[in-house]
Amino acid sequence: MPRFSRRAAFAAAAVHFAIPPASAQQPATSAAVVEGFHAALLDTMRNARALGPRGRERRLRPAMQAAFDLPAMTRIAVGPPWTGLPEGERQALVSAFSDWVVATYANRFDGYAGESFTTEGESALKTGDRMVRTQLVRPNDTPVQLNYLLRGGESRWRVVDIYLSGTISELASRRAEFTALLRDGGAERLVAELRRRTGTLLGG
Repeated sequence: MPRFSRRAAFAAAAVHFAIPPASAQQPATSAAVVEGFHAALLDTMRNARALGPRGRERRLRPAMQAAFDLPAMTRIAVGPPWTGLPEGERQALVSAFSDWVVATYANRFDGYAGESFTTEGESALKTGDRMVRTQLVRPNDTPVQLNYLLRGGESRWRVVDIYLSGTISELASRRAEFTALLRDGGAERLVAELRRRTGTLLGG
């Protein structure tokens, strides 16, 4: 994940929605999903110091599991080698990658200094996915452009990638590194490295 200062930390994490009865429940638009991420992230940031790294991890985990398609993100980050992996190794990678992503957010969102988020718009792509364009607004600093790629359809939009500065795929930027680790020691090597990083981020 990208290295931002506390003020520049990019957004993600879902808000805890109250679930209405099935007959009244309305599917969230892709923009609403992203705005929910931002709301939950800001809440965590405001309470970050009291929660500590592991408290932030516990708070963000269910929200991120609901808002992000973490298995799809794992596949995208691993790239072509994914198709040659047995199911057990795929599951281990999804678990380790998911833990690392949540720990990364918990580590970096360590305070609040007046940040806010704005949604600039959303657009449908030819693939059927949607792109939601947002900005992280920072007091006394330039905004950070963050675009979210969502997939899944009207019934359940979920984030599958984040584009920094509007164009840089977060997952594509990890692919070369992950491919090298897989080449050096297979899925076991990549899983071990992700676990090591997760422990470091959470302080143990």
